[in-house]
Amino acid sequence: MSKSRLITLEGSEGAGKTTALKAICKILDKWQIEYICTREPGGEPTAEKIREILLNSDHLHAKTELLLMFASRNEHIENVIKPALESGKWVVSDRYVDASYAYQGGGRELGFETVKWMDEFIVGKTQADYTILMDIDPQVGLERIKIRGQADRIEQESLPFFYRIAKAYRRKAKIDAHKYTVIDASKSILKVSQAIEQAMDEQKEKLL
Repeated sequence: MSKSRLITLEGSEGAGKTTALKAICKILDKWQIEYICTREPGGEPTAEKIREILLNSDHLHAKTELLLMFASRNEHIENVIKPALESGKWVVSDRYVDASYAYQGGGRELGFETVKWMDEFIVGKTQADYTILMDIDPQVGLERIKIRGQADRIEQESLPFFYRIAKAYRRKAKIDAHKYTVIDASKSILKVSQAIEQAMDEQKEKLL
């Protein structure tokens, strides 16, 4: 192996990222890769405290949400992601900086340029080597999460908010097409897992 890698998993609510994460980890196990799994927002003690504010506050201004996301991300990068990568481990993150392009840039309508400035300032060179986007119609995704029970602050947003997120994710996937795979997350668990395995196999030579 030439170096450690950062693989990120993106998608809106109800896109089946938990299933996708299991599929990715199974593949890395098969490749005999040493890796860690983490998530955003959170993934680190201070970042998890910020996650609680992000998901459970009665109200947050859009700009405050963006700033908190990147504050959480900075702790995550500095204390978890960078040390893991520097030790030679791969990192698999359930959401990363592209979630801010989608949720704050698209959903909150703050724009990609605003998020890009924060991206360059906080994330810098610690960019994903490969990203899998779980793409699903927002209405279908929201129907899925109703089973979970009580929705958090973001899950309670309006349907147009989630359509803006989906549009932003697809836009980001086109911008970074060289390192993106878009998976149809509306299919069965088996078919989604098979699609991820195929996508990872296609990227294997580039990643290893």
